[in-house]
Amino acid sequence: MPNIGSVLREEITRLSRKESRGQIDPTKKATAQHRRDIALLKRQVAQLERQVELLSRKNRTTASAMPIAESSKRVRFVAKGLRSERNRLSLSQTNFGKLVGVSAQSIYNWESGSTRPRSEQLSKLAALRGIGKREAGERLERLVTATVKKRRKG
Repeated sequence: MPNIGSVLREEITRLSRKESRGQIDPTKKATAQHRRDIALLKRQVAQLERQVELLSRKNRTTASAMPIAESSKRVRFVAKGLRSERNRLSLSQTNFGKLVGVSAQSIYNWESGSTRPRSEQLSKLAALRGIGKREAGERLERLVTATVKKRRKG
């Protein structure tokens, strides 16, 4: 004759397995679906990377065949060079900033090397490289008078 304790234990074990199986099976199915989705995404990424590589190779060959325009010429920026250019023109950071169209703080940050100018500011800096002290003074004077006229109108 079986012991009631062992029968009860077996029944509890059977029910707990049945219950856990009911909760684990959907998780297993979802995991398998996620793995299939991940594999599909990896294949798509690999295909897109191949396409990008192919297009970049085509772009390099067409870009090398085209002549380089003057406006697309890359301007090099060196913080020490900016400081020496400003000193060559005998301008303060404030006045040099007015010529470029930025604040004195921006000039300070560029000279210290903590930030870099944007491309449109780089082109303005490159334009200032070829001028002398007199030309810089005249441009600065024109900017100041234009600013004063604007303030009087407003």
